[in-house]
Amino acid sequence: MTSAVERRSPTLLVAAATLIGTSIEWYDFYIYGYAAALIFPAVFFPRSDPFMGQLASYGIFWVGFLGRPLGGVIFGHFGDKLGRKTMLIVTLTIMGVATFLVGVLPGYDRIGIWAPVLLIALRLCQGVAVGGEWGGAVIMAAEHAHARFRGLLASCPQIGVPLGLILASVIFNIVTGRSASHNATASFGTIAWRVPFLLSIVLVAIGLAVRLSVLETPAFERVKARAAIVAAPIASVLRNNWKTVLLAAGSFFVINGGFYLLTTQLVSYGAGPHSVLKLDPRVFFNANLAGAAVGLICNPFGGWLSDRLGRRPVYMAAIALILALAFPIYALVDTKDPRLIALAICLFEIPTSVAYGTLAAMFSELFGANVRYSGASLGYQGAAIFAGGLAPLVATLLLKASGGGSWVLALYLTAMAAISLVSIYLIAETRHVDIAETELLPLTA
Repeated sequence: MTSAVERRSPTLLVAAATLIGTSIEWYDFYIYGYAAALIFPAVFFPRSDPFMGQLASYGIFWVGFLGRPLGGVIFGHFGDKLGRKTMLIVTLTIMGVATFLVGVLPGYDRIGIWAPVLLIALRLCQGVAVGGEWGGAVIMAAEHAHARFRGLLASCPQIGVPLGLILASVIFNIVTGRSASHNATASFGTIAWRVPFLLSIVLVAIGLAVRLSVLETPAFERVKARAAIVAAPIASVLRNNWKTVLLAAGSFFVINGGFYLLTTQLVSYGAGPHSVLKLDPRVFFNANLAGAAVGLICNPFGGWLSDRLGRRPVYMAAIALILALAFPIYALVDTKDPRLIALAICLFEIPTSVAYGTLAAMFSELFGANVRYSGASLGYQGAAIFAGGLAPLVATLLLKASGGGSWVLALYLTAMAAISLVSIYLIAETRHVDIAETELLPLTA
């Protein structure tokens, strides 16, 4: 008879639970990014000049990333002590409620300074939820997977990123398109932008129903059976694995920072009355849709390839390609041709998604089973606060200083890629690690 510690949920159920939940989490996160680029300056900072309003909006966007390490610490601690499944249910609930409340939040013209204050609080809640979500989802998938297919199954939560972006892009495309077609810009500024946020609560209900049906992971059950639960997982990771955490964060730098540079900040660079390119925002929504479609294929491909060639070589090759493509990508964007802009986003998404699909298993394998949730979350979310969270803000300031030239954005992307390339070079191969072990040797080259 199968023992309790060996029970596994069916592979398809694990894939569905991690994929659906993560898709909803990232949908919630991305709709804020689109709203920050297009409408929040007018709704929550109407008395600021356009440049300062955009900076303030992106500043609150960054608050979400500030909350991500906090979420990684909180849910990593309890995920390593109480289990992965419970934390995934809690994070999805927090994200759904916070996003719904953004959709009903009055603007500055109704409640004054309390509008941006409450927006900051809700954005922080979003960040905390995402900070706990990622580590739990990829670890749930990795710890349920058989060793030969760990990279592929662990990449399932990663597919939630392009799926969430597709959903966010489609919904915003619809609401902005209807506003434009009816000459109802005022309607978009007061009502229509709220629709994507309000829809979140329905999606969350679906995600919770699936997640409640998944078993706890075999690796965590073994940790409990061996009485190997650590009293303070975060402290243990920072004491014994701090170099691994730093290198993991560095390896993720360009994946996270470059993604928000080319999905969120690019909208304000290319669309709207105060943009550089003066294009319709739907050009960038459609380009993001094309890029996300590429990501749907390349994410699992990266996980599958890493099961055969190893995590490190696949990841290094992908980062090197991003480094080589940085300037050509922005040259294509500056043509103002919607087809070439879509091509630019796709060229970025191919290596980025391959690396992102590889990353899930690699981060899970870098840490022992009794501190895995904490360690993987710290590495991932530590990069997010300085890479993705600051990318739109830093890019906006760089554009202002350079007079609007895209070369400075390409240089910024190149610098982030260099950080990641050095970091992954210093991480050892992890493909053959026994993921059930609580004590792992230092996995740095």
